[in-house]
This record gives sequence, C-alpha cells and structure tokens, in this order.
Amino acid sequence: MRRALLALATLAVLGVAAGGAGSATATPYDGVWIRVDTERSVTEVLRNQKSLLVLDRVAFGRGGVANLRLRGGNKTPLGEFRISRVNRESRFHLFLGIDYPRLEHIDAAYRRGILTPEEYQRSLDHGLRHGQFPQNGPLGGHIGFHGIGRGDPDIHDRFHWTEGCIAMTNEQIEKLHRLVDVGTPVVIQ
Repeated sequence: MRRALLALATLAVLGVAAGGAGSATATPYDGVWIRVDTERSVTEVLRNQKSLLVLDRVAFGRGGVANLRLRGGNKTPLGEFRISRVNRESRFHLFLGIDYPRLEHIDAAYRRGILTPEEYQRSLDHGLRHGQFPQNGPLGGHIGFHGIGRGDPDIHDRFHWTEGCIAMTNEQIEKLHRLVDVGTPVVIQ
C-alpha cells in the first residue's frame, strides 16, 4: 500500500502522464512536439500535425532501440518524454535532455526484477525529492538530443554511435533548439 501511495505521489509531483513504457504513438500534441522515427533515422518537429522541420541522418544508440533502456546497454529508449533540460556547454555542442527514466520505466524495471525493492524505493524517493528519477541508476539516464561537437562527421553519417542519445550535426541541433524548449513533448518510435 505504501509503495502504491508513493507511486501516485510521485506521479503527481513529476506530472508524469499515465501510459506504459514504449507506448509511443503518432498521436499529435497541441502545440510544438518532436517525433523521432528510429527506422528512418529522422527527427521531425511538428505543430499539431503540421511539419515545421525535418532532420534526417540522425544517429541513435549503437545498441539499437528498446522500450526499457539499461545503463551500459547503449540503446535509445522508445516512448513518450519531454525535454527536461538544456546544456549549452556540452562537449557535443548542445544537449537537450529528455526525462528518461520516467515512472513507467521505473515500474517496468521493478516488475521485471531489474530493480530490487530497495532500488525501486530509492528511485521513488529520489523522484519526490528532486523532481526527476536518478540518472545514474540501473536504467541509466543523461539521454537526449545532441550535436557531434568536434566528432567526425563521416562516422556520424555511417553509424549509429551514441550511448543511447539521438545525435545530429551541430547545425541540426541548433535548428532543433530554435523551435523547442524545456517541456516540449518528444515521441521516440
């Protein structure tokens, strides 16, 4: 009972929408939102259903994609997120972080036995105290959109090379940042 109450309280504090991990759909949002198509390697910014910007040849985690990303697995998480932070001092030129993991990921990891009851409780407590779930736990974190910084553009063009982020050229991340901000919905499918 206590765990259920904490989970509900965490939902309320974090403003997390109910929905399962990997429930990404093409459902439009009101206003500006980002859709990432991992099969086509395209990131698109839309206003409702109208396309504002299409960024092609984006790279993902070298381990592929997954509904539940684990630290060290180098996979890009699928699902519905929001931009949660901006780092203009990133070694990757510019970083737009997303709110991975979310409550549905923490719950799924607990149900699958990836998180012990103690780790699950610590994650919920951290979420209540800090407004986001741990970025350095078994599910990892520090996921988002970024440029290539001083990286090799040829490697970027030929491989999915990240540890789970969505990478694009420095010019593309600048264009993306001009259209979105903290709170913008993101669908990775």
